[in-house]
Order: sequence, then C-alpha cells, then structure tokens
Amino acid sequence: MRKLELRHIHAFVCVAKHLHFSRAADELSIAAPTLTKLIQEAERLLGVRLFHRTKRSVALSAAGNAYLAEALSALDHLARGEERAILAERGELGRIEVGYVASAAYAGVLQSAVGGFRTQYPGVDISIREVPMDSAAEMLRDGLLDAAYVRPPMPLVDGIQATTVHRDTFVLALPENCALAGLPDIKPAQLRDQCFVLPEQEAGTFEVARRGRFSPRLGSRPGTLAAVLACVSLGGNVAVVPHTLADCIALPGVVYRSIAGKPIASEIAIAYRKFERAPAVRAFLEFARSR
Repeated sequence: MRKLELRHIHAFVCVAKHLHFSRAADELSIAAPTLTKLIQEAERLLGVRLFHRTKRSVALSAAGNAYLAEALSALDHLARGEERAILAERGELGRIEVGYVASAAYAGVLQSAVGGFRTQYPGVDISIREVPMDSAAEMLRDGLLDAAYVRPPMPLVDGIQATTVHRDTFVLALPENCALAGLPDIKPAQLRDQCFVLPEQEAGTFEVARRGRFSPRLGSRPGTLAAVLACVSLGGNVAVVPHTLADCIALPGVVYRSIAGKPIASEIAIAYRKFERAPAVRAFLEFARSR
C-alpha cells in the first residue's frame, strides 16, 4: 500500500502557509500543476479533503487543520533529527566512557581534559570511573571504556595504544617515625632493609632497587594509591609514589622525601583503541592529547 511521502507533506504545509497554490509553487520551485497533483495525491492517500478550493479562494478543511499541527510537528522532529545527525558526525554529540587511575585526578590531568571538553562539547555526555590499571586495556578492547588514564609502563593488548599526557617524578612515602624520615632526601641504597608497599605502577619501586643494587623486600599490593598510603601510615612499610601525591594528599603518619640522584620519571598516559570509529570519542582523544 502506497503511503504519504515527505514531498507530499512539504507541499501541503506550504499551501497551508500561503493558502494560495501559485505562491506556494513559487516557494517550492515547482510548477503549479505539479503542486496541485501532489495535494490531490496526498488527499487520496489520506482519504480526506485537506483544502476547500474555489476559483477565488483556498481554505483548510477541518481535516486539513487537524493534519497541519501533526505535519508541522513531524517536520520539526525531522529537522532536529538532521541537526543531531550532523552534530554526531562532527563529534559534538554522543556518550564517552572514561576510566582513570587515581593519580590522574590528583595531578589534575583528568579535570583539565574532561572539564575542558565538556565546556567545548556540551552535547557529549562523559561518564568517568576509577578503574584498576591492570584491567584498563581489556576494558578498552571490550568496549567498556573509550579512553583510560593510566601510568605506563603497562602491557597493552592488541589494538590498544597509549600517549603520554603528563610527566612527573617518583618520590618516597615513609612513616613519620621511620629513621630515614629525618633526611631531606634518601639514597636508593639506604632503602635496602625496607619493606615496600607496591602501588599499581610498580616500575618506580624496582628502579629504586636497581639503583640501590638490592632485591626489594615486597609487602602488600593494596591497589589504589590511597590504600598504599594508608599502609605506609600504619608503619613498617615505605612506598615509591608519584610526586603528585606529595602535593595534594597529607595523610596522618606519612611524610614524603625526595629520592637522591637522577629523577625517576613517572608518567600519565591516555590509552585508547587504535582504530576508533566514534566521532565523539575521536574528538575527545584529540582534545585530551593536545592539553
């Protein structure tokens, strides 16, 4: 069964606007007989008379009046749909799932990227959540995340890559009653007898041990940096953590000290799918990498 087409609706709305076939035909850039045929087809397909027509006047029928309100609403919905489609294609509409490790928030990297992007792209809904670093790559691969702030080095599964967005250094977190806490900075070799709490990014710990020429005595792996610092605050353990923590987290019983020698680099990177298709995600990645 043939149904009304968009051209019929545009023709009807234009005639209802002008109540004059010639002027409506001029606006639509079609011949008056063609417009008349479109209206007749619309009336036949709907099974109602849309206009009362005489040689001197055109007026909407009761059915035409009722249909006009719905036709205008439908055209408005279509126009908004077209606008939203264009915005989505430009990356200005959509939803993004961003994962992060806590230090990305402590360093302000997360706030700078997500906050700035939300201001520039208000039509994109960004959801954030803290995730275990060793799960981030798999979550990206499986589509549970679109981007993840992590601390390299870390293994990346096929199809996932990472770009450094923030550079930092490692420092030492010690119990305040530790004998080494009285020193302004601590040489790696002085940590030989200490027990290390391991954060998610353990590279700093093993670099300290390498420089001090010892095998580190490892304690617990509590997970988040806040949990690492809590372990240090209870005494008996030290931890190698990003300098960012010293700037923003003051925990009772914990002091921070520099590690003597060449600074040990600590980085934050944004991980993402290599062949991302979603325009909104691509826009966010470009924005985040440029910060």
